[in-house]
Amino acid sequence: MLSSKLLSTIPILRWLFGDHLRRTVELAVKSLWLHRLRSLLTVLGIVFGVCSVIAMLAIGEGASHEAQEQIRNLGSQNVILKSVKPPEEQKISNQQNNFVLQYGLTYADVKRIQETMDDVSVIVPGRLMREYVWNISRRQDCEILATVPWYPEMRNQRIAEGRFFSEHEMEDRTAVLVLGALASENLFPSGGALGSDVRIGELYYRVIGVMERTTKITTSTGVDGDGAAAVPRVFMPLDTAKNTFGEVLVKRRSGSYESERVELHEVTVKVRDRDRVVAVSNAIKHLLKETHKKKDYDVVVPLELLRRAERTKQIFNIVLGSIAAISLLVGGIGIMNIMLANVTERTREIGVRRALGAKRSDIVTQFLVESVLLSGTGGLIGVVLGLAIPFFVTQFANMITIVTFWSPVIAFSISALIGVVFGLYPAQRAAQMDPVDALRHE
Repeated sequence: MLSSKLLSTIPILRWLFGDHLRRTVELAVKSLWLHRLRSLLTVLGIVFGVCSVIAMLAIGEGASHEAQEQIRNLGSQNVILKSVKPPEEQKISNQQNNFVLQYGLTYADVKRIQETMDDVSVIVPGRLMREYVWNISRRQDCEILATVPWYPEMRNQRIAEGRFFSEHEMEDRTAVLVLGALASENLFPSGGALGSDVRIGELYYRVIGVMERTTKITTSTGVDGDGAAAVPRVFMPLDTAKNTFGEVLVKRRSGSYESERVELHEVTVKVRDRDRVVAVSNAIKHLLKETHKKKDYDVVVPLELLRRAERTKQIFNIVLGSIAAISLLVGGIGIMNIMLANVTERTREIGVRRALGAKRSDIVTQFLVESVLLSGTGGLIGVVLGLAIPFFVTQFANMITIVTFWSPVIAFSISALIGVVFGLYPAQRAAQMDPVDALRHE
């Protein structure tokens, strides 16, 4: 037999197992090889179980890692305040097209936070406008963020080309822009954005930098970032935007227009001590509640989002692990079923072996080895497939997957353990047979 010759040619088996156990393994391989199709179908249950454990945990780990990285990009020591249009104001704007809405964060709010909170080290104000940005005849609908020079450092964003604008350029209200990655790709598909001029309205601005691409981050107030699914972003000095757009923002629609007066759309507050982030956020909420008659703001704490994401990751892993464990359990039941069938089919063989002097422990070992071979082979194939699937998911679905060291090890260990656990009862049943009755079995 091919399998028997293969085993006999491996000297390490003799050294590792000894002569007796080596012969037991050879007999197990022969027995399983005689019923190749049945053995293969039994192994498939373990293969799919182990494969699903590794692949599902890798996909879950990748999704969790991506979510946590997005939150970390907001800054674990930051508290982000955002202006939010109250629902009642939205109704008024729908009824009165020429009504000027006033809501949101103000410069007075920023001043109060600076004066009353010693734990705050840096504050980054920001104002958002939605305008068309032109590169000659190419047009792109962009979100313009008017902010301060230290914005990238505060929000953990990096410059891919050029630089961010300086304090001197902001004070002088210089007509400069920094393009987000998506805005740069759409306006300058062939490259060459740096140093070019783009037009917003009737004014031209020099592009002095291009930001690195970041993944979109969804918060309770909308989308932050310049990811693949986000609105293209453009960065402008805050004082330049004041000079260009004024205090009242006008949104023109078909047959009417809507005007809004929002001093600041977002404010990022950096806390000196990470342990004080939650306390400072609560103090800011209390301060804003006193100065704002209506809830026209929202407070986002990335540290709380990060802790929530970590907890979600744990729950996600438990759920995925449980689903995969059920697959392994079904595979184990399949192994028990096939081993019980083997015991019934080989009753006379068991009787002959017992009559020739085989002990009960020899019979138990024989069937346990067969069971472990089935589950171990399935486990190895499952590990290979489980490592391959995340690779293909990353390549073709453009998703981040992370295979941790412990997931294949644990999955294979569980598959081997299943072979022992579910093979033990059939092995004991075979060993407890009376040799005389076994020999009489037809």
